[in-house]
Amino acid sequence: MEKEEIKFEVTEEGRAKRLDKFLADRFHDRFSRVFIQRLITKNSVLLNGEEVKNHYLVRQGDRVEIKIPEPVLSSITPEKIKLHIIYEDDDLLVVNKPRGMVVHPAPGNYSGTLVNALLAHCRDLSGIGGVTKPGIVHRIDKDASGLLVVAKNDHAHKSLSRQFKAKAAKRLYVAVVKGVMDLDNGIIELPIGRSSRDRKKMAVSYEKSKDAVTRYSVMDRMADSTLLEIVLGTGRTHQIRVHMSHIGHPLLGDVKYGSPNAEAKVLCLHAKTLGFTHPVTGKYMEFTSDIPKDMKAIIKERRNASKRTASGK
Repeated sequence: MEKEEIKFEVTEEGRAKRLDKFLADRFHDRFSRVFIQRLITKNSVLLNGEEVKNHYLVRQGDRVEIKIPEPVLSSITPEKIKLHIIYEDDDLLVVNKPRGMVVHPAPGNYSGTLVNALLAHCRDLSGIGGVTKPGIVHRIDKDASGLLVVAKNDHAHKSLSRQFKAKAAKRLYVAVVKGVMDLDNGIIELPIGRSSRDRKKMAVSYEKSKDAVTRYSVMDRMADSTLLEIVLGTGRTHQIRVHMSHIGHPLLGDVKYGSPNAEAKVLCLHAKTLGFTHPVTGKYMEFTSDIPKDMKAIIKERRNASKRTASGK
């Protein structure tokens, strides 16, 4: 397949707009703004025959030349890994990710990921996420379990991404944290960025960080622990784990943000409910998955310990 070249001249309507935004608006039905920005960075977009930056303000009469590269086939190997598919149609699928599975390939994890399994299940995944993240709209930590929506085409991907960004999608988690919490519910609004002490970790930070909002409500108070229902207002990396640890209630089983000697053998975090508007039908859809057995066992054990304490045994 040969490279595609697009040439045109800017009219009055496009004047004084940033180049990346102007092109993203003009080709909204074909390319995402991120894809456009990559083309500009790689000098595949010329204005009046010259290389420019994303923030260049276009003017009426500017001659635009875009070179669309040939599609790069994914080098990720499809693997026949069993998937727990909750729902699937021509535009998307909802999967229940098991604990221990990485969502997409990354250094140290090039096989056994959700993407490897997805590629074996269906080849028609959106390409907006790039070669290593086809179809991936959002992520869940490796050691957490629960629901994820995967896009099969770029239209679905862009629609779902907009919903997540606009906080229109529902993401409800269940978690067990250390300590008995006093308040029945609360909101944590603290920015999260890369930790200055350990670059492999995230932390509450006011430098080079992004706003993060976590809402929680108490479902049950147990033996030196609390069962929480958590709703994400934003989707930062390790957000729930960082926020809960920061307020003194790290998740049970979280050796990274809690105690090195975690009080549970597994990370007690499960993405239980996921809701969004279907990108084609416009109908609201909501899905729920059961808490995994190992996490249920920990909750049962904690509840029984509370009963024994209350009875004086």
